[in-house]
Amino acid sequence: MSHWIYHTPPGDVAEMLESALSIHSAIAEILAKQGIASIEAAENHLHPKLAHLADPFLISSVDASVERLIRAISSNERIAILGDYDVDGITSTTLLVNVLRALGADPKYYVPRRLEEGYGMSFTAVERVLADGPFSLFIALDCGTNSIAETHALTERGVDVIIIDHHRSREPAPTDCILVNPHVHDTDENGSKWRAFCTVGLVFKVCHALLKRLRAQGNANANAIILRESLDLVALGTVADLVPLTGENRLLTNHGLRQLRQSTRAGLCALKKVSGILDGAQILPADVSFRLGPRINASGRLADALLPVEMLLCDDPEKCTQIATTLNEINRERQEIERRVTVEALAQLENLASSHPHGLVAYGEWHPGVVGIVAGKLCRHFNRPCIVLGSEVTLAKGSGRSIPHVNLVDALQPCADILNSWGGHPMAVGVAIESALVPELRQRFDASVASILNNNPLPEEQLRISAWLDNEHISEGFLDQLELLHPFGEGNPEPVFGIADITLTESPVRFGENNYRFQITLDSWRRMGVVAWRKANNMPPKDIALNLAVKLGWNYYNGRRYPQAELLDWRPADED
Repeated sequence: MSHWIYHTPPGDVAEMLESALSIHSAIAEILAKQGIASIEAAENHLHPKLAHLADPFLISSVDASVERLIRAISSNERIAILGDYDVDGITSTTLLVNVLRALGADPKYYVPRRLEEGYGMSFTAVERVLADGPFSLFIALDCGTNSIAETHALTERGVDVIIIDHHRSREPAPTDCILVNPHVHDTDENGSKWRAFCTVGLVFKVCHALLKRLRAQGNANANAIILRESLDLVALGTVADLVPLTGENRLLTNHGLRQLRQSTRAGLCALKKVSGILDGAQILPADVSFRLGPRINASGRLADALLPVEMLLCDDPEKCTQIATTLNEINRERQEIERRVTVEALAQLENLASSHPHGLVAYGEWHPGVVGIVAGKLCRHFNRPCIVLGSEVTLAKGSGRSIPHVNLVDALQPCADILNSWGGHPMAVGVAIESALVPELRQRFDASVASILNNNPLPEEQLRISAWLDNEHISEGFLDQLELLHPFGEGNPEPVFGIADITLTESPVRFGENNYRFQITLDSWRRMGVVAWRKANNMPPKDIALNLAVKLGWNYYNGRRYPQAELLDWRPADED
């Protein structure tokens, strides 16, 4: 069982919001705890509008990138776009190619071949792009911030470079290019609002700025583009890349998920179908994280990451269906490989956990395309930062995932001298190291994480209760108001509600693989289903008063909706 934490909201803000906006007290409490202290801020949070977007030119280097793009479009220059092979890179590439095509340009697009060329803007990937040249403008998306030598090699050949990226720099960033990266340039207080963006969010801002400038110049093509229709791509990349769903990220994702639901983009329609998402069905961040995103990512992990770009750019439904079916098959293969690697890596780390109490590194003869997913699972299992490395000739290559208390970029900095390459952001990094040095990395990574935590034990797993509810107050109106807080995700977690003094009249029923369900009484005539996933080894008893920690929402099924709760934890009421 987790340690439950509950704090009352600050001051009388919740009461003021409840009264002024006629919202449920629990909704007002959640808003107050998020620091929303005014009626205007609360209205904007509950009803986000695209009109609330800030001027894109406020981001450093956006103006310069727009001017360079306009010059390339007007002069019919040859443009090459290299985007990373994950969902963020794929959606960034698709969005920029779509907009440039609509403006009359004909950019060529490329994605690194993961096993042959490694991550991002490597020399081998750049040389492959240039073999299709000559190009006068090279644009790197979701990579390039740390590609100083590669950028210099391009500019030495007379190629201008634009880099749009959200990864953190490990050393001084390249200066002989136009770099749009708020982590590098937007370091003042105003810049903090941009640093939450992933690359597709930054590409959207650049495209927004580009269209504003061209519309002001009377460009007919720019006037014909409806940029909000690209928000389906922005939502995909933003949710999949685990950046905070706060500020403009939340606003763009809120509208993007709606656009994704109604999207007529042939590639997305095909992808939704093979992912089991019905036409017109509501799409939540979980659908991106566990259905759509993995199928896009699978191609880059095991095959050719260009496939999903071609699918998203394609207007032919039949061809899109063929590609989506292929992606679905690749994803099944990925799942099988991932299951095997997870079992082997878990067994290895169980033996290391006691001697490495703060940070763990697993290494084996594993496919490097799945180790990031496995690292995430092991990180959650052990509640500590984990790096999982696969073998690639003499190198060990892989990914790390972290817990909220540990910034992985900071944790790896003391290990930099033994790493061949590394980079990423606080919660996820990519790493390459000589295989012979893996034992040393294990020791140094564990020591580095311990130092970040001041040698304290890793924090106990905590369950934060957002608000306590009386069971009779769980109504249709409350669940409708709760939906206004969507989308939930990284940095904007789904609320967890405490419900006190619930007595089960019947024992829970097991189903599936280690799951169970039961019902609770809301009032004299209403009951609500509760489901617990992978928790059947700890089922609550009947006939005693219980406190439940749950997530609440509508369950949409066959065109109807039903109130449903997901049980996260329980305890006897007399223990609180």
